Amino acid sequence: MLLTALELLGLVAFAASGALAAVRARLDVFGVVVVGLTTALGGGIIRDVLLGIHPPTTLRNWPYLAVCAATALVVFAFHPQVAKLRRAVLLADAIGLGVFATAGTTIALASGATVYAACLIGMTTGIGGGVARDLLLREIPLVLRKEIYAMAALAGAALVGVGHALLLPPGPVTVVAAAVVVAIRMLALWRRWNAPVARGSGDG
Repeated sequence: MLLTALELLGLVAFAASGALAAVRARLDVFGVVVVGLTTALGGGIIRDVLLGIHPPTTLRNWPYLAVCAATALVVFAFHPQVAKLRRAVLLADAIGLGVFATAGTTIALASGATVYAACLIGMTTGIGGGVARDLLLREIPLVLRKEIYAMAALAGAALVGVGHALLLPPGPVTVVAAAVVVAIRMLALWRRWNAPVARGSGDG
């Protein structure tokens, strides 16, 4: 129940971030909804395709689509107010990243993937929607730039992999690993940590 609630919170956060980006790009209401849905559901769809789960889980459960579409429409209608809740959106986004990255790893392990493959699939689950969003908006994906985002997702996925190798109960391990992802992400935002870029690249 807790993981389901956190997953829904993550979906709402991802859909809101995608919809806000689409509003800033001056897309129409249909475009805003599409980008919101893609941001929220893209990672899970990529995960299921990689694991051979057809049709993808999020496309079989209509509440996922309904929640994400409703969130995108709310953002479209009230985007000035939503934009003011930046810290709350960032926290919810971090929670979503943690939940999706760790749950994606757990699902991959349960589907028979190796620990190595499961960790990569888990990271992809967490960041896939954001990458798809940026590509739709013709931007270099945020996770490929300086921010500590993909590395936080990979750290959480790796913790789940370690727990699996040590035969620890998957439920508590997933929750703890998700919390670690949130902590890394929020600490990086607070301290303004960034991954290094090549010297002389024109970025500082």
